[in-house]
Amino acid sequence: MNKSSTIFQETDRILLAHGSGGELSHELVTSLFVRTFHNPFLDPLDDGAVFQVEGKRWAFTTDSYVVTPIFFPGGDIGKLAVCGTVNDLSMIGAQPLFLSAGFIIEEGFPLSSLEKIVSSMQKAAAEAGVKIVTGDTKVVNRGGADGIFINTAGIGLIPEGVNISGSYARPGDRVILSGSIGDHGVAILSSREGLQFSTSLESDCASLNDLVARMLEVSYKIHCLRDPTRGGLSSTLNELARQSGVGIWVDEDRIPIKEEVRGACELLGFDPLILANEGRLVAVVAEEVAEMILQQMKTHRLGRDVAIIGEVREEPREKVILRTRLGLTRIVDMIVGEPLPRIC
Repeated sequence: MNKSSTIFQETDRILLAHGSGGELSHELVTSLFVRTFHNPFLDPLDDGAVFQVEGKRWAFTTDSYVVTPIFFPGGDIGKLAVCGTVNDLSMIGAQPLFLSAGFIIEEGFPLSSLEKIVSSMQKAAAEAGVKIVTGDTKVVNRGGADGIFINTAGIGLIPEGVNISGSYARPGDRVILSGSIGDHGVAILSSREGLQFSTSLESDCASLNDLVARMLEVSYKIHCLRDPTRGGLSSTLNELARQSGVGIWVDEDRIPIKEEVRGACELLGFDPLILANEGRLVAVVAEEVAEMILQQMKTHRLGRDVAIIGEVREEPREKVILRTRLGLTRIVDMIVGEPLPRIC
C-alpha cells in the first residue's frame, strides 16, 4: 500500500470532507499532491509560492471558488474570488499586483447574474489596488457546474526584509486574531437554509492587503500570517503548529465572536472555531512588538475587534491547546468531516 492510499481507508472515492480544510484535506494534500509534485517552492505549504527574479522576491498563488449560494449577505462568488486571492498573497507578506480569472459556467446560467459577478470582481479588485489582467471562459453542459465556478491566480511583490511563513512561529511569540470569527460561515448557512436571526449578519469577505501593509509599517517581526478560511480558526492554528513544530495556546474568552454567531452555533450544534472566515487573519508576531501591532490594527476598519488570543510555546509540539472559560484546557483538533459544504 502506498502512502497516498491511507486517505482512502474507508472508500476509494473523494468525499466532500476532503475539501473541508480539515484533517482529510491536509492528508490529501500532503499524502498525494505534495508527495507527487514535491519541490522546494511547494513543500512549505504556505498560501502561495515564493521565488526570486532578478533579485526581487515574488509570490504566486491560485484558488478556486465554488460557493453556494453564489450571492450571499455581504458578498458574492466574484467578490470572494478576488478577496480570497488577494488575501493569500497578503498572508506571505506580498503586495498583490495582478490576478487572473477563469470562469466555468453552466449552460443556461443567467447573463444578468454573470454581469453582476464580473462587476463585483472589478469593484473588489479596484478597492484592493490590483488588476485582473488575463483569464479564460469555459461553458459546460447544463447540470455540470452548479451555476458557475471561478478559478483565480495572483502575483505579488514581497518587500525586502519581509519573511513570513507558517513555519516561522517561535516559542514566546504572541497570536493575534484580527476580528470576530464565524461571520462568513453563519451568513452562508442562513442564506442557504433560509434561517432568520435577530439581527442581519453579513459575511466578513474583504481584502486584507491594506491591513497587512499597516502591520508591516510597525515591524517586520511578523513571523506567520494565515487567513482562517475553510476549517476555520481551529484548522489554521493546527496548520501553524504543525508547520513550525510548536505548541499554540489560546484563551477561549479572548476569541472575539459575535452574539449572532454564538447563538447560531448553539442552536445548530456548531463550534465557532471550525466555521469559515473570509476577511480575518491570524498573525504570529514577536512578543516585543505584539502590543504595538495590536494598536495599529485597531485603527483599521478591518481590525476594530482585534485581540491577542494566545501565545506560542515549545510544548506540546504540533498541538493547539484551548484554555476554557472554566479554567480547564482541551486539545483543539482539525475538523475531520464537512460541516458546511460549498462554503467558499
